[in-house]
Amino acid sequence: MAQIRVTMTPGWQRLLRPRLRRAENRLAEMVAEDARRFVPIDSGELQSTIQARGNRVYVGTDYWHIVEFGSRPHTIYPRAKKALYWRGAAHPVHRVRHPGTPAQPFMRPALYRRRTPPDMA
Repeated sequence: MAQIRVTMTPGWQRLLRPRLRRAENRLAEMVAEDARRFVPIDSGELQSTIQARGNRVYVGTDYWHIVEFGSRPHTIYPRAKKALYWRGAAHPVHRVRHPGTPAQPFMRPALYRRRTPPDMA
């Protein structure tokens, strides 16, 4: 029977912390790169707002979740005016029946993608 004794250098946590922080930051950048690659592009606005800051990934639009998860059919009503109108419409309308949108996941595939550990050096 063999025995092994492990002795930790005093202050080992302090030495490990910067390497872990760099690895976390690199992993966040890898997720952001994949999300930018996977996002469906219409105007490019959503893609341009995906960025890594430190060890977090941010998406700077208020509609990203509708692209990611989709939406059910719903009715759109005017908020500030009495009717809805958009360029190309024949006339203003009181409501619009939206058919819903299918989900087009881009964040979840980027997050759950299998990848090799980032270099911690």
